[in-house]
Amino acid sequence: MSDIEHLQGRILAALERASRGADKLAVAKDEIPDLSQDLAQERAVNVELAEQVDALKKRLADETSHLRAELATAQAQNSSADAARTQTEKLDMELQRVRRANAQLADACAALREANAEGVGDAGLINAALQAELDAVHAARRADVAEADAILSVLTPLVPTAEESA
Repeated sequence: MSDIEHLQGRILAALERASRGADKLAVAKDEIPDLSQDLAQERAVNVELAEQVDALKKRLADETSHLRAELATAQAQNSSADAARTQTEKLDMELQRVRRANAQLADACAALREANAEGVGDAGLINAALQAELDAVHAARRADVAEADAILSVLTPLVPTAEESA
């Protein structure tokens, strides 16, 4: 029986300790704040932040597409400027040819005048003068074509713009 009494004493002591622990838990529970309301607020803030992130992503995508369109326009203008520069360089080259041909023509005409002043009609000088004049006419024609091409290269991009505004 003494074992039963001993066990009964131990059980009662354990129950007493459990009761004190439960009392401490009840007191501790009253001291612990209820965080469910804070959690709900944080979830609401998280949803709001997610909406802001989505709005920022959309704005970024819009800005990116706008910048890409501006880049394409700038590249098209650059290409047009390159074409105009090429045409201008071609025109300059042709004008230099005209200047050279005109210088040769002037030299040939001066030699021809000198020969005529001396009373010597040199067929070679007459032929050289005519060839120089022919070269000058061809160079002038090429310069005119190059100038027309340069003007067209500048005006061509403006035609669709004019058609859109009409």
